[in-house]
Amino acid sequence: MPEEFQKEIIGITNGVNDKLGNDKVDIKDLVAINSTLEMAGYYVPWLEKQEKPVPPEHCSAIAATGSWTTDGKIVMAHNNWSEYVIGERWNIILDIVPEKGHRMVMDALPGFIHSGDDFTINSAGLIVTETTISNFSGFDTTGVAEFVRARKAVQYASSIDEWASFMVNHNNGGYANDWLIGDNKTGEIARLELGLKNHFLERTKDGTFYGANFPVHEKLINEETHFDPGSKDQSANIRRLRWEALMKEYKGKIDIEAAKAFMGDHFDMRRMAEKAGRFSLCGHLDADSIGTKEMTWDGAFFHAGAVQAKATDSKLAARMQLWAIMGHPCGQPFHAASFLENHPEYNFQKDYLRDMPEQKWFLTDAIVSR
Repeated sequence: MPEEFQKEIIGITNGVNDKLGNDKVDIKDLVAINSTLEMAGYYVPWLEKQEKPVPPEHCSAIAATGSWTTDGKIVMAHNNWSEYVIGERWNIILDIVPEKGHRMVMDALPGFIHSGDDFTINSAGLIVTETTISNFSGFDTTGVAEFVRARKAVQYASSIDEWASFMVNHNNGGYANDWLIGDNKTGEIARLELGLKNHFLERTKDGTFYGANFPVHEKLINEETHFDPGSKDQSANIRRLRWEALMKEYKGKIDIEAAKAFMGDHFDMRRMAEKAGRFSLCGHLDADSIGTKEMTWDGAFFHAGAVQAKATDSKLAARMQLWAIMGHPCGQPFHAASFLENHPEYNFQKDYLRDMPEQKWFLTDAIVSR
């Protein structure tokens, strides 16, 4: 890990201990927190030689540009799918001005030096987000941690190619994603599908890329996942159908308001009805009676879904601004007590599970040069 990131982690560690009035937290704790996404779903299955690991399916996202948007410029949005007990705490927006590299604005969990669910803007004009690759398998212990590569990429890259190079070089396979990248200087967007053995970089100045945890390229699917693109039990496949339908409807109409609406969309293409649940872009697994063994969150009425969302466009990103919302992007509340009363099998979370009250989207302040 670069010395500058180590210093940042040391600073966070010291700050936590000062607040607690003890020395119970050490640097290893903060490194573990930052690497939790790639450790639990990627390293541990590799270590245990699991045949069919199922890392969590995080997120729905879109990037659009050219004739697909109302002004011909970039629009990007992302919602974070997490277990509620974690996602309710994914509530920080970091504004980092490093001694070297570019200024960065990103959402994050407490203790992170990276975004984690990955919605970032840098002062060189890059906008980045991602969705995870379902049913991925592979890890290289000699590679560089994903959180280090992701932070380095957004801090130092000034172009899509530079950003992709930071992510591909010394890749450890952890937290394998379909990355969506926009360059505000050129209006170009790109998708980097990054496995361990395979990676594919596509780009356009007139089109869309969208994600819902489905891998795109057949070679990666066959060599690095046990994903079934034809399964109707797979949330990723159903949400992909919804994205396809929305793109047919919204060509030339995509703006920041449309992007926010996509993040709160409830139409279920499996049921062909409005139904907030496992198969909607705005995930509400706690409200869905359908379970599946093809996701980590496999139980019916599971305590997970979309816990927050972000959206930006070219004009906002130029001012390092974004729209954001905590809780379900649709604005519907989640009440922990009533959920646990109806589903006592999840009572083990009663001391930690919080309400997600009804919220509204808010616009972050414009950030001027410092």
